[in-house]
Amino acid sequence: MDRRIIRFAVPLMALSTLAIPIRMPCQTTEPDHQSQPAAAPGNAPPGFPAASPTPPLQAAVDRPVSWKLLLPNVLKDQERIWSYPAKVVEGRNWIPTAVILGTAASLVALDPVEGSYFHSTSTFHGFNNVFSSNNTVYGTIAAPASLYLAGLLRKDSKMKRTALLSGEAVADAEIVTTFLKDATRRVRPANISTHGNFSDSWFESGGSPIRGNGSFPSGHTIAAFSIATVVARRYANHRWVPYAAYGAAALVGFSRLTLSAHFTSDVFIGGALGYSISRFAVLPQ
Repeated sequence: MDRRIIRFAVPLMALSTLAIPIRMPCQTTEPDHQSQPAAAPGNAPPGFPAASPTPPLQAAVDRPVSWKLLLPNVLKDQERIWSYPAKVVEGRNWIPTAVILGTAASLVALDPVEGSYFHSTSTFHGFNNVFSSNNTVYGTIAAPASLYLAGLLRKDSKMKRTALLSGEAVADAEIVTTFLKDATRRVRPANISTHGNFSDSWFESGGSPIRGNGSFPSGHTIAAFSIATVVARRYANHRWVPYAAYGAAALVGFSRLTLSAHFTSDVFIGGALGYSISRFAVLPQ
């Protein structure tokens, strides 16, 4: 078999163990307002039998989260994440998994083109100065930290829980990221010479296995989308919040391309996994 085909297939096989289902049942996030009570049975129109009382909708209960529960929660999340392949084998949720893997495979095929382009262009120099690697890390940390501080000052328990759930999501995501980086050892575009072979990037990088120095997937992107998903889901009643949260995460992902730190497939998988881990492993089920 062609060596290049093998190098494309292996990371996708590893990824198939982590693509979390889009249809996994889960509870809605905690509402800001109580639902309206059902009409009394005596209010039925004349000539119609009185309706049986309808039980009020049960509000979703927040998943218990605190500083002491962060580690136990992360361990439970990891069990759910790594046991997902069994559901795919059983034939459950295979369609979203196939869509994610198919899109990733298509982007891997296009990576040499965009990788070479962003490596050689200076068009995004100004953008890169603002969305530098360090700045995006600081911003990613500042988002949940600011939310937690605001919750303390306002005595808002929902804000504090949202910040803690965001931290839990990032911890889950970074564990997965480290595993995939070490499994694929993909070279970053910036480490390939301008006229080098951008098609031969898999299983070539070195570095400490603890840090996960490979390019696949983007650690910045998976963290940004992990936080964005928690915030967007828990504050979905404010229409602007999901747009702001996912928009900021998308800018972080795009910056990883313009900085030539990652290929498009790295960023796509980072975003997909960040969303999936927060949506299905961290938020209330």
